[in-house]
Amino acid sequence: MAQNSPKVGIVSLGCPKALVDSEQIITQLRAEGYTISPSYNQADLVVINTCGFIEEAIEESLDAIGEALNENGKVIVTGCLGAKGDVVKEHYPNVLAVTGPHALQEVMQAVHNHLPPEHDPYTSLIPPQGIKLTPQHYAYIKISEGCNHRCSFCIIPSLRGDLDSRQIDAVLKEAENLVSAGVRELLIISQDTSAYGVDIKYRTHFYQGRPVKTRFYDLAKELSQLGVWVRLHYVYPYPHVDEIIPLMRPDGLLPYLDIPFQHASPSVLKAMRRPAHSENTLARLNEWRVLCPELKIRSTFIVGFPGETDEDFKQLLEFLEQAQLDRVGCFTYSPVEGAAANQLPGQVPDAIKQQRYEQFMALQSQISADKLKQAVGSSQTVLVDQVDEDKILARTYGDAPEIDGLVVVEGTAANVKPGEFLDVTITDSDEYDLYAEMD
Repeated sequence: MAQNSPKVGIVSLGCPKALVDSEQIITQLRAEGYTISPSYNQADLVVINTCGFIEEAIEESLDAIGEALNENGKVIVTGCLGAKGDVVKEHYPNVLAVTGPHALQEVMQAVHNHLPPEHDPYTSLIPPQGIKLTPQHYAYIKISEGCNHRCSFCIIPSLRGDLDSRQIDAVLKEAENLVSAGVRELLIISQDTSAYGVDIKYRTHFYQGRPVKTRFYDLAKELSQLGVWVRLHYVYPYPHVDEIIPLMRPDGLLPYLDIPFQHASPSVLKAMRRPAHSENTLARLNEWRVLCPELKIRSTFIVGFPGETDEDFKQLLEFLEQAQLDRVGCFTYSPVEGAAANQLPGQVPDAIKQQRYEQFMALQSQISADKLKQAVGSSQTVLVDQVDEDKILARTYGDAPEIDGLVVVEGTAANVKPGEFLDVTITDSDEYDLYAEMD
């Protein structure tokens, strides 16, 4: 890259889906000859990819915009907060431009307007896998935008629109390029991964000369043959998810599903506008575990949703006991501007929300500790994330990066590097992590 090429700083906030948007922006900037600046003072302008889902995220995004304006002065705002009317312009009228999420062309047009590119076909070349913000050994692949659900606590459809699936040949080609570049774990993400292809009626495309349908099962089957870990996130437990369970194995399509259950009480699920049959969900989990005993399930829940009674919360705890989920996250309900749930009666006091959160997490911590204790003495193949002077941080197939647990391997070996698979013996455990020695 030429020394005098225009320099753009990038700040990426929010979820993995926003991270993928940032990677696409960076890839396009590099393709057009821009340099990505590591600091405000070296950048000619700054692009901030914001999050606008909950109040804390909005505050973080506004703080980041203010800091960039103070440090640099030239700021383009994109992402979910940019889709929330004039919020950004009301706080910071001097930003150069504001776009919504997944708006690559609009962002690039704003960059061109305020920092024209220098055409140089030799320095504009980029690797086929694009530019990634994750470590070299894992990467997120976003298979669709938007969502057809209308959950009362969520504003994603108003920010990102209805379900819009990518063509399966484009997804598989991206996966192939990433594996060729050395990626060892692919994390498949969207708002509703198991609905993939519904919007385009499972249209057939050609990949490597073969017809392949744009469908959840076909995607899972193709990805399972790439020889790397493939991890599925944000999977709704539709009946057709049953079809992919036999494809799962610990060295391919991982026996791991990230399913956002959100609650277990039928009345709360109905108020959330989500499927309200926890008994069916438990039956499906049991069937999956029979088909694939290695299966690990992670989920997220909301406590303190408007109208949640003591009985509703009791049902949630009973579900947690029965479901025996491997990894669980929990949030206290927080109003989101524009969400239908804001108008629901029976708002739960903050003190009760916090009390229920602590009770929920105490129960899940015990479940997690008991399940991890069962792994002590076993041999595991782990993926190395980080090598320190006196230990190695790695993950089993049951742990997604940054949200699940770690395997702390005592001691180091000179030839061990991030992205390598390592055979270890589990020697100890706690509520969330495992401890191991190299075999």
